[in-house]
Amino acid sequence: MKVIFIEDVKGKGKKGDVKEIADGYAKFLLTNKKAVEANSANMATLKGQQKRKEKDKQEELELAKELEKKLSTLEVKISVKAGDGGRLFGSVSSKQIVEELRKQHDVKVDKKKIDLPNGIQSLGYTNVKIKLHSEVTGTIKVHVVEK
Repeated sequence: MKVIFIEDVKGKGKKGDVKEIADGYAKFLLTNKKAVEANSANMATLKGQQKRKEKDKQEELELAKELEKKLSTLEVKISVKAGDGGRLFGSVSSKQIVEELRKQHDVKVDKKKIDLPNGIQSLGYTNVKIKLHSEVTGTIKVHVVEK
């Protein structure tokens, strides 16, 4: 029997897959609402869902590209305490960068998306990469100044 999986079933298929499986197992999946029969109406619904999902992915990519352009023009200024020779007491973290970006430019970015493994540990300008999408990476300029 041919079925469309509604949710992931370990070892058999993922959500949205159309597969031919044994009749007994198909009845089990149908009664547990893990799959539906692959008739013409359900296939049309599946195609519509796939088109909508593809359109949403495309819109998300376009939004990420727009945000990348906006971020490339921005500069975030962060004031911190510093010691001799421009060394900071501690470091500037991705959380601080996100907060200042939101305060100064009203741009919201998830701190987990910022590529800053060790933080910023000196005064001056630093280019910080932000992963906006799997295909799009933006860069902002962070200016660390002494209080």
